[in-house]
Amino acid sequence: MPLTFDFPWEKLVTYQGTNPRPSDHDAYWEFAECFHMYFTGVGGARVHAKLLRPKQVAAPHPALLMFHGYTGNSGDWNDKLGYVARGCTVAALDCRGQGGLSEDVGDVTGNTHRGHIIRGMNDALNGHPEKLLFRQIFLDTAQMAKIVMEMPDVDAGRVGATGGSQGGALTVACVALEPRVQRAAPIFPFLSDYQRVWSMDQAKDAYQELKDYFRLFDPRHEREAEIFTNLGYVDIQFLAPRIKAEMLWGIGLMDTICPPSSQFAAYNKITAPKTQAIYPDFGHENLPGMQDKIYQFMLGL
Repeated sequence: MPLTFDFPWEKLVTYQGTNPRPSDHDAYWEFAECFHMYFTGVGGARVHAKLLRPKQVAAPHPALLMFHGYTGNSGDWNDKLGYVARGCTVAALDCRGQGGLSEDVGDVTGNTHRGHIIRGMNDALNGHPEKLLFRQIFLDTAQMAKIVMEMPDVDAGRVGATGGSQGGALTVACVALEPRVQRAAPIFPFLSDYQRVWSMDQAKDAYQELKDYFRLFDPRHEREAEIFTNLGYVDIQFLAPRIKAEMLWGIGLMDTICPPSSQFAAYNKITAPKTQAIYPDFGHENLPGMQDKIYQFMLGL
């Protein structure tokens, strides 16, 4: 073994250093805190969201609300860290009764075999449209926004919202019901212009439950007008005029799941500042570069 100007070999292979270690060294390199957040929603449901907060950013700072696609959940912690790293609190909702940890307290009659659009429709037809499940989910989004805005380290004037498909619809509903949200980036929103979807014979895939409901409860379509009128309570196009947030709306013109016309029914009712990112050859799928556009858009908070 060659000689060294430093410690002898026997000491080098066990040497641990002498420089003092700062007492907060680990905290210095940890940029995010991650929590399970629960709150009590409409009807007493226990609603869950993932909450991530930056550790090294002086308050107050911006926040982003995230909403997931139909039947899904709030997703992994990892895909939210980019926003936390730029100094943003992130709250990602689990829709009640779907793939996450939020509970669905029920208390409705009729079919719930496939989906949530028609959950509570029998009650709505009997004079209780407040039983429609998406009313409760829409209100959950606004309640989560309010909770986040009231956090002492969040600037309530610098909050945004985003999501795709069902998450896009919930983004629209959230910013309509909580007008303090400043920016919103929905991607091909679901839950808009149900009758148009039906007339295009697109009541399949995510909208299949519309056809199921008619087959089960109104096979002769004797109450068709009444059914679609009640769906109007949870149709985002009728919430769109309330929106005050600046909008960035992603849309694929070949979308057969959420047809473009159903989306334009809502978009065209928005009077707030708005921009579309149009993908002519894309359907209900990943829109290349859209998440980067949203990230840049939210940097303006």
